[in-house]
Amino acid sequence: MQTPRTIGLALWCAAAICVAQPPKSLTLGQAREIALRNHPRIQSASLIAEAVNATIAQARAPYYPTVYGNLTGAGAQSGTALAAGALTTSSLYSRAASGIAVGQMVTDFGRTASLVGTARAKAAAQGRFAVNTRAQILLEVSQAYYQALAADSVLKAAQAAVDNRSLTLRQVRALAASLLKSTLDVSFAEVALSEAELQLYRAENDVQAGRARLAAALGFEASAPFTLTDTALPPPLVSEPDSLIAQAMKDRPDLAGLNFNRDAAARFADAEKRLRYPSISASGAAGILPVHDDRLHGTYSSAGVNLNIPILNGGLFAARRTEAELRAKAASSDVQDLAVQIARDVRFAWLEANTAFRRLDVTARLVAETAQALRLAQLRYDNGLGSIVELNQAQFSQTSAEIEAASAKYEYLSRRSSLEYAVGALR
Repeated sequence: MQTPRTIGLALWCAAAICVAQPPKSLTLGQAREIALRNHPRIQSASLIAEAVNATIAQARAPYYPTVYGNLTGAGAQSGTALAAGALTTSSLYSRAASGIAVGQMVTDFGRTASLVGTARAKAAAQGRFAVNTRAQILLEVSQAYYQALAADSVLKAAQAAVDNRSLTLRQVRALAASLLKSTLDVSFAEVALSEAELQLYRAENDVQAGRARLAAALGFEASAPFTLTDTALPPPLVSEPDSLIAQAMKDRPDLAGLNFNRDAAARFADAEKRLRYPSISASGAAGILPVHDDRLHGTYSSAGVNLNIPILNGGLFAARRTEAELRAKAASSDVQDLAVQIARDVRFAWLEANTAFRRLDVTARLVAETAQALRLAQLRYDNGLGSIVELNQAQFSQTSAEIEAASAKYEYLSRRSSLEYAVGALR
């Protein structure tokens, strides 16, 4: 029998094995696939789309006959008639009967057809909104992935700065011990190392925050120890955003959804207009009376046609028609408003991506220039021609340049993802 201590030791060993396992490698494509399968917002949007799609069958229901079964039992005083109330017949007979009643709409002059069209358009709109939800999640995943990669790069630069300044501090201390450098140089080197360590701690925090942000974008409650795979730069941008705006007007799912909503509102306004038209329905009933009064037959059947003509209802139908028509006009205005916003968003996203792309070359040159400046500052300091302040400034400039270069690359990739979403390319 295992003791609690044995069980605890086994659990500790299992946990140690899990911790010792290397983290899984994750590419951007894999991250997107995980989010599409796992994110609850996508699941909710898909379920809502299916629910709205079920309303089509509800709208089509009047096209089909309705059948009801009835069982009736009644006891009555012999030879009496109904004086007040609302029973089935004016004459009262004791009986037990069973039967069926059938009803069928013949025509309502297009109202049901308009309601079916409304339901179809709403279902199509909700389907596009579900696609837009997928695109939003893919954008979140992409941006979180690039932010996590940027945090990793900043952490590497911060760790390299700490290592470099630790080495400088050891060298300065050795020179000071030999009376070749002053204690002031040691103090400046210690300050530089402390600043680098603070920057390292912030970078470590940013890495953990980036992993948490990525896990949330994937639909997980806890962060996972993924090793992220770097991505290559996409092809250059087009020279002008006009073609991208045209693509967005064609491919944006939220714009397509609003177009379907506009169509649904127009069809519903047509259905409300047809409320003033008459409707024709047929009905029938048949059954048997196993227990009945002698004055009744043992079976019954009947059929009829009803023409319902609306005449006066206090202006209800007119008010409903007015409301539906105004909502249809508002839906058209919503489409126009979103089109204006999309054109603006595409243009802004293109400008941001273009600016981020231009930063790539500048930051690359800056890294090379600061590396050269650091080599010269180190050489001057070693030969006694430069001060420790000059060396520290060169080290700080190099670290800042490396961080700027890493941030520029992943900011450009993130801006490109925003542009892809703006034009409707993320699906």
